[in-house]
Amino acid sequence: MNAVIPIQIAQKEPQPSSGSSHQIRQERGQREVFCGLTGIIWLHRKIQDAFFLVVGSRTCAHLVQSAAGVMIFAEPRFGTAIIDDRDLSGIADANEELDRVVNQLLKRRQDIKMLFLVGSCPSEVIKLDLSRAAQRLNAQFNPHVKVLNYSGSGIETTFTQGDDACLASLVESFPIRASEPASAGELQLKKLLIVGTLADVVEDQMQRIFKSMGIEGVEFFPGRNSKQVPVIDASTVYLLAQPFLADTAKRLDARGATRLPAPFPLGIQGTSAWFEAAALAMGVSVQVCENALQAPRQRAQMAISRHRSLLENKKIFFFPDSQLEIPLARFLSNEMGMQLTEVGVPYIHRHHLAQELELLPANTVIVEGQHVERQLERCEEAHPDLVVCGLGLANPLEAKGYTTKWSIELVFTPIQGFDQAGDLAELFSRPLVRKQKIAA
Repeated sequence: MNAVIPIQIAQKEPQPSSGSSHQIRQERGQREVFCGLTGIIWLHRKIQDAFFLVVGSRTCAHLVQSAAGVMIFAEPRFGTAIIDDRDLSGIADANEELDRVVNQLLKRRQDIKMLFLVGSCPSEVIKLDLSRAAQRLNAQFNPHVKVLNYSGSGIETTFTQGDDACLASLVESFPIRASEPASAGELQLKKLLIVGTLADVVEDQMQRIFKSMGIEGVEFFPGRNSKQVPVIDASTVYLLAQPFLADTAKRLDARGATRLPAPFPLGIQGTSAWFEAAALAMGVSVQVCENALQAPRQRAQMAISRHRSLLENKKIFFFPDSQLEIPLARFLSNEMGMQLTEVGVPYIHRHHLAQELELLPANTVIVEGQHVERQLERCEEAHPDLVVCGLGLANPLEAKGYTTKWSIELVFTPIQGFDQAGDLAELFSRPLVRKQKIAA
């Protein structure tokens, strides 16, 4: 195994489901998605004393390098331990090689306090047990460095599920702390936890709104460094900031925490309902909540109004990629006046998306899973004004005359909350503006 290479800145016909006003269909076939390694790009920016070591091939390294786009002189907090021919042929012991690489890395980078061993397709193919390796290395380096592992393999997952797997592994590593029993006649105070990797500026904005409501001590997970460990127990209530955190939510539920049902904080409608769910759970009055939301809501309305005239009545088609598709479709339809021709989603967690589905226009066509050839045919039949898709489909569609938006940009860019609503709308109006300028 080579030393760490720093990444310089990478069936059947579908049938409608029953019991829903929407035409939710399942499709299975060829897919076009990034793998879970891509999640490293926003995770390493958030957890500022962590390092993400991909155990994979040179292809894995090139993928994350391309996605990251970091300047060549930067020293990133992620890299790749390359699986080479010696590892694949069994000439070298992959575990010994991995231990050697980790020792070299931690000796050189003493600022690292948390190390993630990130599995890939190659490491899974050769049956390298990174879970056991993480336990072995954690026993060696903890408490100075905590060593964890998760899978970013693209064999069975989409790219945002790498984020989910990472956060789920973090929850598993947290110490189990029993809730202190409340004394007779005393109510146990609730603690609010916001779950999902958010840009620091978004987190700060949300924290200010919570404080204006009188909700103190709100914690965000993941924190900005490895020392920010939330206490999770039966008194914890949490709001998901991202729709793709199914495994993370399952781990939190197992610790006794309670999820607050709410739409996701995208656009004015979703962000308002998201904060209102927190206010209701924390005992904040309707009037206090409304007073706290009024000013940021007005700013958001002014920001998105500049883009509505360009997006209104335009047809949009979503290929499945990020699991953000349903909240984005809700925002674009309800607030920007766009027409939804088809909303493709890799996977629908119906429990988490129940409120979002209720807010979608009746009879919205939703396709869960993907058969890319059939979906391309339906896209051509729909003739949309804008197509949201992965990078692998964008260039061919552009060559056919379609205007596209890269779905991965919607994950890399801060789009949650009131103050980002205008930026979110601009991500969709910008391709149309570009097309107009080219045609002029």
